[in-house]
Amino acid sequence: MTTLMINGLQVSVESGSTILEAAQFLGFPIPTLCHMEGLSPYGACRLCVVEIGEGPKARLVSSCTYPVEEGMKVRTASSRVVRARKMVLELLLASCPQSKVIQDLASAHEVRKQRFRQEYEDCILCGLCVRMCEEQMMAHAIGFRGRGETRSIGTPFDVHSDVCRLCGGCIYVCPACQLRCTYTEPEKAICGGCANLSPPCVVKDPFDDMMCFMSPCVACEIKRN
Repeated sequence: MTTLMINGLQVSVESGSTILEAAQFLGFPIPTLCHMEGLSPYGACRLCVVEIGEGPKARLVSSCTYPVEEGMKVRTASSRVVRARKMVLELLLASCPQSKVIQDLASAHEVRKQRFRQEYEDCILCGLCVRMCEEQMMAHAIGFRGRGETRSIGTPFDVHSDVCRLCGGCIYVCPACQLRCTYTEPEKAICGGCANLSPPCVVKDPFDDMMCFMSPCVACEIKRN
């Protein structure tokens, strides 16, 4: 077992676990896009960032790929973490503004405006489809191609793969394939109309961390009723 601090709470988790696994086991919510149970961690979307360490040495890491360490101090919702997640969501919205999954995440994190030029891409390179095809369907029909700006996902030479069984697993896990109607103006890029979001708890402690991790927040429900 490994003992560490998560949001000021001393906990013991199984050695070899990732920060994301430890936080989810304890009920601390961490948003993810490229992570899925049953698939290997990839760390592509960077939405699951958390802050480890203290003071000037504190840094942001992707919780889905970072293993827990003895004595580690983790903050899953500090002001620095929240700002980083909002920036990531704005960039994802710029790439794929019609994704229902991304829109709902943006609304849940109080992102009300997308400030970057919309590109209307049909892929955010999260790698879920590649890992699903390789690790669960055992097909290896698709993969990454190219590097940098030319990086994409597809079959070799854009020729239909003989090992593809047309199972639809890649479409099932793809966040960009779950589309929703949207506006073309950046200030209206985030719909959130179908999300049914509860009011977030805005109580902060002196260290700029969230105090309530319940969803929905009990205090908010009592006030509303």
